[in-house]
This record gives sequence, C-alpha cells and structure tokens, in this order.
Amino acid sequence: MMLASCTDVSRSSLESVRLAWRGQPKLSPTAEQVLAKPFFQMRATTNKGDAILNLGNVDGQRQLWYGKDGVVVVLEHGRVIQTVGLVQNLDGSRVRSSGDPFAIGLHKLDAPTSYDRDDDWSPGYRYGIAMHNQLSPSGSADIDILGTSHHVLLVTENVSAPATDYRATNRYWVDPQDGFIWQSEQQVAPGLILKLVQLRPYRSSTP
Repeated sequence: MMLASCTDVSRSSLESVRLAWRGQPKLSPTAEQVLAKPFFQMRATTNKGDAILNLGNVDGQRQLWYGKDGVVVVLEHGRVIQTVGLVQNLDGSRVRSSGDPFAIGLHKLDAPTSYDRDDDWSPGYRYGIAMHNQLSPSGSADIDILGTSHHVLLVTENVSAPATDYRATNRYWVDPQDGFIWQSEQQVAPGLILKLVQLRPYRSSTP
C-alpha cells in the first residue's frame, strides 16, 4: 500500500471504516483487525473515549487523520498542529524559533533544547498564544503496540504560556533510528490531552 506525496482517500471509503469515539469499554483493536483494513491507522484517546483515525491526506510533512463526525487531527513531524471537531480545538500551531526540533528529529536530542511557537485555541478566539517549550531526553523504554515490542526513546516536553498560567507536560516515544514518533501524549489545548498510538503507521522520510 503506497501513498503519493499528496493523496486523498475518498470520503465514502473512509466512512466505511471509521469508528465512533467511545467511552467504556475502551477500544481494543487486534493486529489482525488493523491489517484487515486498507488504511494507515492511528488510535486516539481523550477523556471522552477512544477512536481509530485513518490517514486521508499527506501533503509534505503534514498528515491529516480522519475520524467520525468531522473529527480531524493534523500531524507534522509527529506533533499535533491542528484539530477539528473536538470539544476544544487547536486551530493552528506555528514554530517561531529557527530550527524546529521535531523537523530535525527528536532522536537527535542529547541535551535539553528550547523552542517557541504560537498556538490558536477555540472556542474563545484565543489566537497567537505565545508558547515556550523545552524538550528533554528522558531515557529509553519498551512499548507494546498490537503485540509488537518497540524499543524507543522517551522525550519529555514542558510547555508554558508566559502571558498566562498555562502549563503542560507532553511525552513522545521516539524510534531511536529515525525519530519516528510511535506514541505520544500531547495537551493540544487547555484541558484537552490527546494520546496517540500509531497502529499501522505511514513512515515518510525522516531526518
């Protein structure tokens, strides 16, 4: 299964395999169920429940993952840069610092590094929120995804908005070979944490 640099999956095809956000019980997809669907798939969890998202579009390093009821999660180098259709949304996120550490590759971190970005949150029209972020290598771990063990690096990100009292801690479980983010916990807006796990990943070229 291949995707060109910019590929659209038809909405009718996506609708046939989308799963609803659920509360309890949690989704427990098997490797066989994931492989039976002809789509790249990612599990997303919030405090409202779980969903399986399907990759519908790739434009350079931007990946658009689709769920039910108009939910969209946009990733760039594994970082969430936009969400649509959630109770709270990240309308946009723009790195201001020269040298985006996610583009360089988190597997290359050997010491804490900082960068700045501007975030837009809704509802409330909270746009251009200046965010200061520090990424720190935090050791290694073994994680299990659909019965397969992955040896990964853990990178911790401390996030703050100097003009407000907003604070958050994000975590990324990173492939030590190419920086691919297999799993993450990202607070994309105040009170909204997305836990993402790559079930059937799209492995684009990575530094």
